Amino acid sequence: MGKKLDRIYEALVEGAADGLAGKELYAYVAKRSPKTSSKRIVKAALLALTDPDVKDRGVLERIYALAIDYRMSSLGVETDDHEADDDDAQAPVLSKKLKSRLRTTVSPIMPVEDGDPSVPATSTVVH
Repeated sequence: MGKKLDRIYEALVEGAADGLAGKELYAYVAKRSPKTSSKRIVKAALLALTDPDVKDRGVLERIYALAIDYRMSSLGVETDDHEADDDDAQAPVLSKKLKSRLRTTVSPIMPVEDGDPSVPATSTVVH
């Protein structure tokens, strides 16, 4: 990585580790690297998501959310209308063809016989 991207990456991970999220995290990164852009922050966020050393789920979620927000805003998408739930909407129905295909591609799961001490009572075994 270049020096600028390294600084942005470090600021992003540090800010997320300190509990910053959203606009606060973006402002923190921008303050640490004043000549940054949304594009560079998103690039650094993607690098952080693939870094095996960043393991904290909360940090990864904050970084992921920031990357998605700023990527979508750079595309001109502010809200996702598809996420709005329709109270009157009916559940989708699978076609008979798809149902048949799903049945033929799924392995059956057989219940565990009672009394097997090596397997917990709530487990199932795939045969």
